[in-house]
Amino acid sequence: MKDPTENIRRQMVAKINANPNEREALEAEHGQVWDTKQLQEDFEVQSFLAPFISVVKMTTGEKGIMSFQDMPRYYFSFMPS
Repeated sequence: MKDPTENIRRQMVAKINANPNEREALEAEHGQVWDTKQLQEDFEVQSFLAPFISVVKMTTGEKGIMSFQDMPRYYFSFMPS
C-alpha cells in the first residue's frame, strides 16, 4: 500500500538533517530534548515513521508523537495525541 505522506516526510527528513542542530539549539527552538537513553527512560516507543515517532509516556500513559533528527540523534517537540 502506498503511503500518501511519504514524499512530504522525505522532504522533512532531508530538511531536518541538512543542518542538524546541537542540543542547545534544539532546546531553544522546541523546549525539552531527549537523547536515545533519555527517551528510553521516559517513553515507550510505539513506532517510527521518520521524521516522527509515536510514543507513550511511561509515568502517565499519555500517548503522543515527537520529531527526531539523525546525527546527532535527538528527539524533540512532544505533542500529545
